[in-house]
Amino acid sequence: MNSDQMKGKWKQMKGSVKERWGKLTDDDLDVIDGQHDQLIGKIQERYGIAREVAQKQVDEWNAQAREADKERDRSFEERRKAS
Repeated sequence: MNSDQMKGKWKQMKGSVKERWGKLTDDDLDVIDGQHDQLIGKIQERYGIAREVAQKQVDEWNAQAREADKERDRSFEERRKAS
C-alpha cells in the first residue's frame, strides 16, 4: 500500500495499527495521520527497535492488510453474483 492509499484509509486503519502496535498512543496515531515514514518512526521510538525492523513489521502488516482487502473484495463479489 503506498503512502497516498494509506493516508486515504487512515481512519479505517487506525484500529488495526493500534491492535498491532499497542504501545502507540492516540496522540501518536493523530501525528502519524497515515504517513508511512511517521508510522515507522513512531514504532521505532515506542518499541526501541532499529528502523529496518520497524520497516519490516510495517511491510508485513501492509501485506496482511492487502490480503484481507482482497479476501473481502472476493467475498463481496461472490455475494453480488449470488444475488
